[in-house]
Amino acid sequence: MKTWDVVIIGAGIIGLSLAISLRKHGLRVLVVERGEPGREASSAAAGMLVGSGTELPAALHALAAESARIYPEFAHELEDQSGLKVDLREQGTILISATGDFPGGAERLSKEKLYEIEPELAQSESSDSSPCGRTSPLGNKKINRAAYIAERSVDPRALVAAAVKAARHHGVDISSGTEVGALLVSGNRVSGVQTDKTSYSAGIVVNCAGAWAGCIAPQQFPVTPVKGQMVALVDGPSLRHVIRGEEVYLVPRSDGRIVIGSTLEDAGYEKRTDVDTIQRLLHAARELVPALARAKIHEDWAGLRPGTPDDLPLLGETSSPGYFVASGHYRDGILLAPITAQVMTQLILGNPCSFDLSSFSAARFT
Repeated sequence: MKTWDVVIIGAGIIGLSLAISLRKHGLRVLVVERGEPGREASSAAAGMLVGSGTELPAALHALAAESARIYPEFAHELEDQSGLKVDLREQGTILISATGDFPGGAERLSKEKLYEIEPELAQSESSDSSPCGRTSPLGNKKINRAAYIAERSVDPRALVAAAVKAARHHGVDISSGTEVGALLVSGNRVSGVQTDKTSYSAGIVVNCAGAWAGCIAPQQFPVTPVKGQMVALVDGPSLRHVIRGEEVYLVPRSDGRIVIGSTLEDAGYEKRTDVDTIQRLLHAARELVPALARAKIHEDWAGLRPGTPDDLPLLGETSSPGYFVASGHYRDGILLAPITAQVMTQLILGNPCSFDLSSFSAARFT
């Protein structure tokens, strides 16, 4: 029976990135996916690569900043190995805030500069002379304060498609449509996984199962699904930048789509969208960019982010020798994929880790 050095549970961007990294170090890797590779939280994400700011827990700042820094190399490598484009955009983000609480490194924008660089933002006949003080004809809501920050964005669907193809290019084995239910243990050490169809042997198992990471016996990690609904528009205005407001964000793609999101919902594993929620997102987006009123809905969808009680990921070896976990990335799985692959590879190979991962240990919940 064929064996592997490592079995990775979950073929999202975290599992695929780690599989590629481990193969580059000569390990035989099998990725086991309950559904279709890359079709859960990874493909449902917006793709904003937010490497700093108040949205991130303080404990994540160092990892996020490094992951954002190395993203171009990560993305270009996937493109080279797959022959696919991932739509990594470098135009940056416009932040809109009522309080002006912007992260370090953000450049505050005068109203003249704001509408010069992003002319589709809400205009009005207001004579308000305060910075960026223009009101939307839809909601009479002022864009009180705005700033620019040099963040990137990526198309997650294109990214995971490239990652799947790159993994296969490297010789990673992928088993789709089979769900891992439990670990196999020999003595006190992991020896593989048991699925609903068969078993796979390996001396190392890595749980990258996203929102399903807590469903694998015998260890139950406190990872729960956090639903997010989103909508994409076509035939609308041309936006140059990601726009992040207080109620909604807009992420342009190079093919003309504009992705609008998102919600945070405790709905279990239910992924349906509802009309009222999608309309609220559209209304908030049109308040910022009125020309979106003429755009057409291309699709709407919902994804399940893997959340933890403290909003921090689980990274490292567990109490079972040979069993590792890399999950619970919540809203930052796309951003943190390259750095997660790097640090988990270091741990699995027994090399010194370049970051202190104590804040992310699964032991903090035991």
